Amino acid sequence: MAQVLRDLPLPTDPNLLVGMNHLDDAGVYKLDASTALVTTLDFFPPLVDDPFTFGRIAAANSLSDIYAMGGRPLTALNIVGFPDKDLPVEILSEILRGGSERVEAGGAVIAGGHSVRDSEVKYGLAITGLVHPDRMLTNGKARAGDLLVLTKPIGSGVLTSAAKAGKITEGELSEAIEVMVDLNAGACEAAIEAGARTATDITGFGLIGHAHEMADASGVTLEIEAGRVPLLDRTLGLARDGIVTRAHKSNVEHVGERFLVEEVDDTLVKVLADAQTSGGLLIAIPEQQEDRLIAALSQRETRAAAVIGEVRPKSEHSVILV
Repeated sequence: MAQVLRDLPLPTDPNLLVGMNHLDDAGVYKLDASTALVTTLDFFPPLVDDPFTFGRIAAANSLSDIYAMGGRPLTALNIVGFPDKDLPVEILSEILRGGSERVEAGGAVIAGGHSVRDSEVKYGLAITGLVHPDRMLTNGKARAGDLLVLTKPIGSGVLTSAAKAGKITEGELSEAIEVMVDLNAGACEAAIEAGARTATDITGFGLIGHAHEMADASGVTLEIEAGRVPLLDRTLGLARDGIVTRAHKSNVEHVGERFLVEEVDDTLVKVLADAQTSGGLLIAIPEQQEDRLIAALSQRETRAAAVIGEVRPKSEHSVILV
């Protein structure tokens, strides 16, 4: 996609505060001095068998982009691909019901949507939210000396792959489902309360890929301590048995020579590069504001509040894993 976007002309509207320039989590368009629209879109095939749960995960994943920009979701549009000749429409009803539940939990409303016949099920949402232009979060404001804080454990890609392969039971997938269903609303509120200006959510590019995007957009290097990254239960063991998504390889290839690994277990590297769904926020925060952020995250009972590394001055590497 980056290669495709390189050939497209960039918008020149001065009110477009965040566009395609740095592959941020959502677009931001300024309406006036105190109001900007945040817009995003995401959809994908089912990760779990239960349609209601899939709908909840897909909606939480879509809403996450708004939270990663410091925004408040306002409206949502359903996006559906469905093989109505092969599957009962009741399945689609349950998917939409699950999506509606998470959108409502986020304080937004579903205003409509669009569906097409497809050979496989796909579902997601286009979300519009609001943010104050002076208080939005972006992936391009990290500064040397900032600490890196992660708000959800890593491992959803490994565990959902293991479930599809019959390596774990539905019950053993429950923790991953709870993490994916959780909204990043509390993490967003905590980041803003603590005075953060930089964040991104961890999704398809994995922790390594999204850290690279933050480093690239900010003109810095991110150093991540692999052993401090929280993992979902059984993630590492399953990964050692070869259960990882194919995305981990393409994510590492995308970063290329700008990714440096220093004496970290190869399996753990794969896990940290593996695709996630509805992952947590990676927040860069000045060191003097760390305690305030951790306290705010704890108060909102986020799944994690782990300091996993530090922002360094720009070097030849965008991400260093130690």
